[in-house]
Amino acid sequence: MARWLMKTEPETFSIADLARVKIEPWTGVRNPMARNFMRQMTVGDDVLFYHSSATPSGVVGLARVAKTGVVDATQFDPQSPYYDPKSTPDQPRWDCVDVEYVAELPRLVSLAELRGERALAGMMLFTWSRLSVMPVGDAQFRTIIELANRPAAPPAKPAGRRRAAAKPKPKTAKPKPKPKPKRRR
Repeated sequence: MARWLMKTEPETFSIADLARVKIEPWTGVRNPMARNFMRQMTVGDDVLFYHSSATPSGVVGLARVAKTGVVDATQFDPQSPYYDPKSTPDQPRWDCVDVEYVAELPRLVSLAELRGERALAGMMLFTWSRLSVMPVGDAQFRTIIELANRPAAPPAKPAGRRRAAAKPKPKTAKPKPKPKPKRRR
């Protein structure tokens, strides 16, 4: 069994949407590399559900591959943003998988937190950040689940930023001292 990370923008399709519908085809993938990763999936593979283009972005839930070899119907719809005029029903260029809701994680594991975890240093997420479907190692998968079950770490102070200098107090005009009276000799 393999492990995967699949990204979606929450305003388009969120973990709450998947929880509501239970099973959904992962349509709209138009990157050949991401499509080829989906072609490697098998029924029962675990999926980390990742909200991208969000504040903050991160892993929010778990899903499972429910069906493979699903033809992506959005490629045939001229009204769809994923329409592909070169694709035909006889020779579809794009396929996908059905994903099934498993669980929402106890908390979001943010991209910043993922980057800060030494055990995740080799994740494809950090080198192919625009890719929406990618493999995840077993140890990486377990680490992310462990992070989700821990309380969130306090946000790290940004590196390289200096503490702001205190504002100087406004100068007030001091009264001029009165000249000392001259002594007469």
